[in-house]
Amino acid sequence: MTLELSVSHSFADFALEVDVAVPPGVTVLFGPSGSGKTTLINAVAGLLRPDAGRIAADGWVLLDTAARHWLPPHRRRIGYIFQEGRLFPHMTVRQNLLYGRRFAPRDAAPESLDRIVDMLGIGHLLTRRPGALSGGEKQRVAIGRAFLAAPRLILADEPLAALDQARKAEILPYFERLRDEVSVPILYVSHSPAEVARLATTVIALRRGRVVAVGPPAQVLGDADAMDARDIGSVLRARVVAHHDDGLSELSTVAGALLLPRVAAAPGSTTRVRIAAHEVILSRAAPVGLSALNTLRGTITEIRPGHGPGALVVLALGDHQYLTARVTRRAVAALDLEPGQTCHAILKSVAIAPEDVGRGHHPEAIP
Repeated sequence: MTLELSVSHSFADFALEVDVAVPPGVTVLFGPSGSGKTTLINAVAGLLRPDAGRIAADGWVLLDTAARHWLPPHRRRIGYIFQEGRLFPHMTVRQNLLYGRRFAPRDAAPESLDRIVDMLGIGHLLTRRPGALSGGEKQRVAIGRAFLAAPRLILADEPLAALDQARKAEILPYFERLRDEVSVPILYVSHSPAEVARLATTVIALRRGRVVAVGPPAQVLGDADAMDARDIGSVLRARVVAHHDDGLSELSTVAGALLLPRVAAAPGSTTRVRIAAHEVILSRAAPVGLSALNTLRGTITEIRPGHGPGALVVLALGDHQYLTARVTRRAVAALDLEPGQTCHAILKSVAIAPEDVGRGHHPEAIP
């Protein structure tokens, strides 16, 4: 389901101008606070009536100001997942889930309750009330309720923002499974690069109400015009090879093996691995005698000096995959780095956090 987002709206001190079309899957609206993410998602939900624009999904038109068409929110068949679960405290989990069914059109193919319960891992919670649930459990129930309403589109407005790191790690695998196993498109708001890397099919990067980049996560996360320097990184495809007794998991990539803290995936599984550019060390020669366990070999394709002392060095690893390193311009000069040279990227195992490793999106081929 192709999603068309063309929205123009002005406030007293802010203007939003967006005109993009994105493919099916999880589309993440990414950017700092005040970039226009929530304004855009509210326009899609019908909570904001923009000055001008067109919003449609495969010909299903929610808004077209030129045709004077505006579909009221209650007729848009949108499931909205908020930062808090917003469950009914007097109902059990099962009753909260089935409440979503009340909003499903009679002619809509109903989503299976058992299937959603299984995908979200909440079967053991069905008889409990929200007061007996953790924050992560409440959010999983809220996600299930949204999907059981037979929506044509899911909106998720920073659904993990109110959770601590442990609860976020609990929820992310369920969003990955929904991305891969449920056909409903998801428009997801986030300012977390880790969430973008793990979940996104497509990223729309916003700054001050304007689109600065659109594309797959590996492309946008490495774009210096779209990302803050601290957030620039790479997304590599990898396959889990083995779990070792010392607590490390071995993954294969197109450029070599990676040893990472235990990955929650079975051998043979495909993964996405986010690598922050500032965690990468470069060497012209193959390194020896280091505590860092990971070395990936690539060819320098681009060196982009920054406005300060830093520079971005982009390595082609093969199979259309790239790794970006953020180093100083002094280091570039000292190593005499130039495009076309072979270079070795060195990564500490502990520099890649568990939340940076996620389930690979099924259409991607893993070397």
